Amino acid sequence: MSFMDVVKQFESFDFNSYFKSVSAADVLHSLNRDLLSPYDLLNLLSEPALQFLEQMAQKSQKITRQYFGRTIGMYAPLYISDYCSNHCTYCGFNCASDAKRLKLTIDQIKAEAQVISDMGIRHILVLTGEAPEKTPMSYLIEAVEVLKTCFSSIGIEMFPMDEEDYRQLKDAGVDSLTVYQETYDQQIYKQVHLKGKKMDYQYRLLTPERGARAGFRSVNIGPLFGLGEPGSEAFMAGLHAKYLEQTFPDVEISLSLPRMTKAAGGIAPRHTLSDRRFVQFILAWRLFMPRLGITVSTRESARFRDKLLHLGVTRYSAGSKTDVGGYALKDAEATAQFEVTDTRTVDEVTQMIRENGFQPVFKDWEIF
Repeated sequence: MSFMDVVKQFESFDFNSYFKSVSAADVLHSLNRDLLSPYDLLNLLSEPALQFLEQMAQKSQKITRQYFGRTIGMYAPLYISDYCSNHCTYCGFNCASDAKRLKLTIDQIKAEAQVISDMGIRHILVLTGEAPEKTPMSYLIEAVEVLKTCFSSIGIEMFPMDEEDYRQLKDAGVDSLTVYQETYDQQIYKQVHLKGKKMDYQYRLLTPERGARAGFRSVNIGPLFGLGEPGSEAFMAGLHAKYLEQTFPDVEISLSLPRMTKAAGGIAPRHTLSDRRFVQFILAWRLFMPRLGITVSTRESARFRDKLLHLGVTRYSAGSKTDVGGYALKDAEATAQFEVTDTRTVDEVTQMIRENGFQPVFKDWEIF
């Protein structure tokens, strides 16, 4: 069995009709339960649940403090290559773009790592486009060897790989995997992925399972809000996280809520996820999965991220650059994958976290 079997169970499910049928009493019933079923999650993701955000927030806050205390994990992304063979219509790196392409040398990776390390960051997320011929395993392992000298935790957000490839990276020092399904709606997925290996919905869907079997301690998933209908996407992402938690109990599971932002050559969002519903999804996920990690990136504004601290978020990026060489090289022609909205420095974000009564955590894992 895999999560694809769960997806098939909901292929013909009428989400719109279900959401319209939810009453205030249904929401209250789900809100008062300790162990939530998938249908409770649906109720908490419905429009009627918006009138209970305060009650959801109070319960979410208690649960989050019980499992995570008042800590916020800190990390930064590092883009080492933007070559890509996929044509994803929402991404600035898509192969149809005539933007300048860059791939860092090992010495340039060292320079980027030093700048990020000097900011105080100890957990790094390494990103590439999907072009294995440009970033082969030998290159990736050499990059990891360099990064281990600066960081205590190395995560990857790269093209999906086979389990054996992930084992090689795990043995080299990578400890976590981030992969976004983008959309769980198979029809929309087909419409927005026009070329490349990423067209294979099932191979991408099962990537987190391959990473977990390979031994990564942490797996982070999520949809890209703006492609599919937000409520159903949040539901399927919640089910996906729950499936991974139950199947791989030794792996830390996290969800992210990336919203589509401006990207060179990218399409406009098909659906808009409002700030209120963004908050609702965080709260619903927390109530559905008390031990779930929840990540919010610099796609979101500084003001909005400040308010999210008290609502169940456990991990923030800071000082982020989303173009290759953005920290040390600062190539004016480099293409950003998406626009950063919260442009504050690491020091400014950590000061905000402390002023709100939380403790920023720069290191909670050590590579051996």
